[in-house]
Amino acid sequence: MTQVDDLSRSLVPFDQNSSVIVVVEMSESSWLAAGQVPGIERLPLKKLEPDPIALLRLVERWRDEAVKVGNAIERIALAFEAGRDGFWLARWLERRGIEVHVVHSTSVAVSREHRRAKTDRLDTAMLMRVFLGWLRGERGHCGMVAVPTLEEEDARRPSRERESLVSERTRIINRMKAILAWLGIRSFNPKLRKAVQRLDGLRTPDGLPLLPNTIDELRRDMARLAMVCEQIKAIEKARLARLEQEPAAGPHAMVRLIASIIGIGIETADMLVQEVLSRNLRDRRAVARYAGLTGAPDESGSKRRQKGLAKAGNARVRRGLIQLAWRFLR
Repeated sequence: MTQVDDLSRSLVPFDQNSSVIVVVEMSESSWLAAGQVPGIERLPLKKLEPDPIALLRLVERWRDEAVKVGNAIERIALAFEAGRDGFWLARWLERRGIEVHVVHSTSVAVSREHRRAKTDRLDTAMLMRVFLGWLRGERGHCGMVAVPTLEEEDARRPSRERESLVSERTRIINRMKAILAWLGIRSFNPKLRKAVQRLDGLRTPDGLPLLPNTIDELRRDMARLAMVCEQIKAIEKARLARLEQEPAAGPHAMVRLIASIIGIGIETADMLVQEVLSRNLRDRRAVARYAGLTGAPDESGSKRRQKGLAKAGNARVRRGLIQLAWRFLR
C-alpha cells in the first residue's frame, strides 16, 4: 500500500546523541551551514561557496568529529528551505547517503516585529530550531516539501510553459488593444487570421490612417503574437503525440481517463495529473490545503470573520480547480 505524504512531522524516532543535524541557508553567492554535532558543545557554523562537494566534505568532517569524541553516528539529517535552487541539491545529497529534507518556506513562523533583525546567521538558528522540533515529531514547527524526481519535474514543464505562453499571448493582445483604443479604434481583433493584412486599412474615427511608428509597433507585436501562438501549438501537438505513443503509461493513462469526462480537456487533465494526482496526498482536505482552497478565519474574542480563501498553496492547481468548478456549474 502506498504511504501517504505526512510532511508536517517526522515519523522516524529521533536520537539526538547519534544524529548529526545540519541546516543550510542558501543564497546565490554563498551558503551558510550550521550544525549540531553530538559531543561538541559549540554549534559549528561555516560559510561556503555554492559547491555541493564542499558541503558534503563539511558534513563528513562534522561526523568524524563526533566519532572521535566517542559518539556512534547512525543518522545525518540535513535541511534547507525551498527556493530558487529547487531540489537538485536534495537529490544529489540523497544519492550520497545523506538524509535531506526541504523546508516549506511559508511554514516557518517568523517574528512580526516591524523592524526585526534578519541575517543569515539568525535564519540558520531559526531553521535549526524548527528542524529539531520537526525531527522530534512535534506538529506546528514547519512543513516539508515532497522532493520530486527529475522525471516528475520534467513532466510538469510542458503544462507550466504553456501557461506562461498563454499569459504572454494575453499580454500582447491587451497591449495592442490598448494602443488602438488610445486612437479610438475598438473593432480590431488581433487574434484573427488576417489581422496583419487589416492593419493598413485601419482608420481613426476622423478617417485618418495610422502613423508609421504606430504601424511598425503593431506589426512587431503581431510577429511576437504569431511566434507565441506557434509555440503553444507545438507544445499541445507534442503532448498529444506522447499520449498516442504511450497511451498505457502510468501518467498518460490517468490523463486519458480524466480527459474522457465531459467538460475536461487534455490541458486540465494533464495539470491535475502532474501537479496533484502524482502526489500521495492523504485525502481531499489535503488536496484543498495544497491548492490553497481552505478558509482563512479571523477569530478573536467575539469577532468572527472569514477572509476568504487562504491562497497559500499551488496557484496553478487553485486556478484550475476553480475554473473546473465553474465549468461544472455552468
